[in-house]
Amino acid sequence: MNIIQILFWFLSVLAIFSALMVITSKNPIYSVLWLIATFFAISGHYIMLNAQFLAIVNIIVYAGAIMVLFLFVIMLMNLNKETEPQKSRWLKIAGALAGGCLLLVLVAALKSSVTKEQFATVNEGSIGLIKNLGKELFTTYVVPFEISSVLFLSAMVGAVVIGKKE
Repeated sequence: MNIIQILFWFLSVLAIFSALMVITSKNPIYSVLWLIATFFAISGHYIMLNAQFLAIVNIIVYAGAIMVLFLFVIMLMNLNKETEPQKSRWLKIAGALAGGCLLLVLVAALKSSVTKEQFATVNEGSIGLIKNLGKELFTTYVVPFEISSVLFLSAMVGAVVIGKKE
């Protein structure tokens, strides 16, 4: 067993364990912290697949910015067990039934999928490098990229207008 396999299995176990802790944690702040650990483990997988840009964006955007926003929202909501409405037994049964149906659909979709022996090239080739992504983004996809930037700019202006007090 070489170091790449050991690292892969370590990151996989870390990602699965921290994802399970997100679900099972009673405190929402601990859930957010475990979710950050999950994002770091997934970023490690991206680095192993030679997708450095995706790994850095995952850390900066998701583990950084969005998780900070989640923490602020959770802290501002002041979640207490006394103020939380109790869920009925029927609602819990409906949630478990919906989750079971989703699991059944996922298993059926994966069962009918065609599996081929494909292996990812690790640390070889130029797929996933920032240079190639930038070249493709600003030559082939320059018009959709600029349209999305105008869309984001209009969304920011709309958020400022909505949030502005009279």
